[in-house]
Amino acid sequence: MTTTAILLAGGSGTRLGTGDNKAYLPLAGHPLLVWSLVAFERCALIDDVVLVTRAEDRDRARAAADAAGVTKLRAIVEGGATRHASEHAGLTAIADRIEDGTVTLVAIHDAARPFVTDDLLTRLLRTAADRGGSVPGLPVGPTFLVRSSTAEVVWTDDLRRMQTPQAFHAAPLLAAYRAATDAGFHGVDTAETVEHHGALDVVVVDGDPDNRKVTFADDLRAAEERAETWPSRPSTPSGR
Repeated sequence: MTTTAILLAGGSGTRLGTGDNKAYLPLAGHPLLVWSLVAFERCALIDDVVLVTRAEDRDRARAAADAAGVTKLRAIVEGGATRHASEHAGLTAIADRIEDGTVTLVAIHDAARPFVTDDLLTRLLRTAADRGGSVPGLPVGPTFLVRSSTAEVVWTDDLRRMQTPQAFHAAPLLAAYRAATDAGFHGVDTAETVEHHGALDVVVVDGDPDNRKVTFADDLRAAEERAETWPSRPSTPSGR
């Protein structure tokens, strides 16, 4: 079994107001995307990584990975105009290895979530390998009142905030993305695309509150505070 992690790093950072791709903003001395690359590097269950970024960021992506001593980075590919297109680009980069059975499991992650732990990766990948698909989720909070399109009123406390990585058996995942693209469907995340165009069960595992996405300026400030005490922060190889 070979597992490939696809790291999405093609965002513009518009909501952060930086005018740059937020995946390359510094966090405790390292570009944001390096934190996820290092987490994948240290995870024994991940064999290689495909990084999806903008064409103009290809060189600095490679430089950031090299500076962090990342060895699992197999390819850097250009993303698309939407999240779905970027996910599909990452899968296309390894399509031949999926089709010949070399890659059996794929995890797709946002570079804007720098604090993914080995514990979460291990639970996620083992569940996906066993069940077909796995996504991390956190309880939304107190009970919510949901009104459906039929005016039916439902009280629920079972809502979840989905996180990434999201992991799936590789061949059905690739098939789902090809079908979705042909249908003009663009899911908000991997799980939605699988739900609408795939044939995989999706199991929700417990997410991690630290696995927070950097979207706004307050998120970046919170990440900077968390990075000060993060136990598995990236290190710069000696001599660099």
